[in-house]
Amino acid sequence: MVRFLSYFAYGLMQKFFGKRCKNYYFRNHSKSASTYRVLESLSGMNGSTEKPIKYVLCTVLSSCAKTLNWHLGIQIHAYMIRSGYEDNLFLSSALVDFYAKCFAILDARKVFSGMKIHDQVSWTSLITGFSINRQGRDAFLLFKEMLGTQVTPNCFTFASVISACVGQNGALEHCSTLHAHVIKRGYDTNNFVVSSLIDCYANWGQIDDAVLLFYETSEKDTVVYNSMISGYSQNLYSEDALKLFVEMRKKNLSPTDHTLCTILNACSSLAVLLQGRQMHSLVIKMGSERNVFVASALIDMYSKGGNIDEAQCVLDQTSKKNNVLWTSMIMGYAHCGRGSEALELFDCLLTKQEVIPDHICFTAVLTACNHAGFLDKGVEYFNKMTTYYGLSPDIDQYACLIDLYARNGNLSKARNLMEEMPYVPNYVIWSSFLSSCKIYGDVKLGREAADQLIKMEPCNAAPYLTLAHIYAKDGLWNEVAEVRRLIQRKRIRKPAGWSWVEVDKKFHIFAVDDVTHQRSNEIYAGLEKIYSGIIEASSYVVEDSIILA
Repeated sequence: MVRFLSYFAYGLMQKFFGKRCKNYYFRNHSKSASTYRVLESLSGMNGSTEKPIKYVLCTVLSSCAKTLNWHLGIQIHAYMIRSGYEDNLFLSSALVDFYAKCFAILDARKVFSGMKIHDQVSWTSLITGFSINRQGRDAFLLFKEMLGTQVTPNCFTFASVISACVGQNGALEHCSTLHAHVIKRGYDTNNFVVSSLIDCYANWGQIDDAVLLFYETSEKDTVVYNSMISGYSQNLYSEDALKLFVEMRKKNLSPTDHTLCTILNACSSLAVLLQGRQMHSLVIKMGSERNVFVASALIDMYSKGGNIDEAQCVLDQTSKKNNVLWTSMIMGYAHCGRGSEALELFDCLLTKQEVIPDHICFTAVLTACNHAGFLDKGVEYFNKMTTYYGLSPDIDQYACLIDLYARNGNLSKARNLMEEMPYVPNYVIWSSFLSSCKIYGDVKLGREAADQLIKMEPCNAAPYLTLAHIYAKDGLWNEVAEVRRLIQRKRIRKPAGWSWVEVDKKFHIFAVDDVTHQRSNEIYAGLEKIYSGIIEASSYVVEDSIILA
């Protein structure tokens, strides 16, 4: 019936609109992946004298690229070869774009290399292809090759090659070089390019450069604001992200779903539930609650604020649930210390086949095991990744299992796993391992972990202080004195711990040993009263074997 209506509609439109109808028809059928119908219609046009065929092919290839319709796209390529269109510049550029967006970058490169002439579109298509396929070095080298030709890059070329620098080792220097080219060619006022530069600088932790670029941009639009807000959040400047979002709203600029996710994450990291609920109201007002990523950010925000029931309500009210939402809910239970419920939810989903677990899902499950201390269950789930689901554990899952072993006192097993895994242990793994060595008083492994951390970050005070604590706990006072001398010689300072509390819609910021607050006398009197109550009501013993502040 559907096919009959399609043919009937096509017949009526062809009668009244002629060739324009065919272009519209091809565009929509290629989007809906009606492969057979498109090919059949192309064959009919090939025997006619109609001229729009090249435009039609371009339209179909563009739709195939957007919808990742690989099957139709390669048949269009074959049709082009049979019809003698393979040397057409516009069609070849469309082919490069199709293969690149379908992640067949080698095929895209092959088509590009076979082209007799290259224009802005073909160069940009391949550079964009390298960028979306995470081949930043190749994108930058191709851009340099383009500069040696008569073809000049446009704003889309710059945006693509700059985006390719994000997350690529050693690409910060490339970003600075590209910024110079942008200024030289007058694209520093193009918001599309500026947004890419802000993203790149923020990704590399150069937040000051990103901020400078943002405020140098005179006509800021939603794209530029979104990039700067994401940059602040990515670099843990959550308060600045919230302030900029308020400024954006005052200028009547509408946030995207991505912006909403970023701001919800900022509310989550700041633990500001009131602002989080206000954002939830805005999400509903904008109709974005159906977006799974926004819903996931809401679940994360409520669960990290200790409101797991509200997180569950968000999940229940989301009609279409997928891996992203279920994983967020499992992680939410884990953060709230309800590991048993997290595992029950995961097992229930597996039984009903409502979720196909991926790496992120297993990270959430192993985190739940970690927080609840379920060593045997954690090992079981870790092994199931490979034996049952065919997933090779990545460094995040190994980190969870190592921490799980260490927290349960199996320090030797944790250390052996660090040796056996196919990854080099990072700072997070060594840091959590050192904390477990401190808990269980393992001097030998603690010294090794501290040495590794000091090599990675020589000026970070944390490993020195933790190692000194381990020595003191074991009565090794000469070693404690040596660590103290090392701290003094390197002039290492431990930054004061800062926190804040929200009372009556006002934020009160305080630090360790802070006496600057106008009511500090009352605060310390209150703390002394609480401390005395704890001592009287329990067998609480202060551990003062070492003080290295």
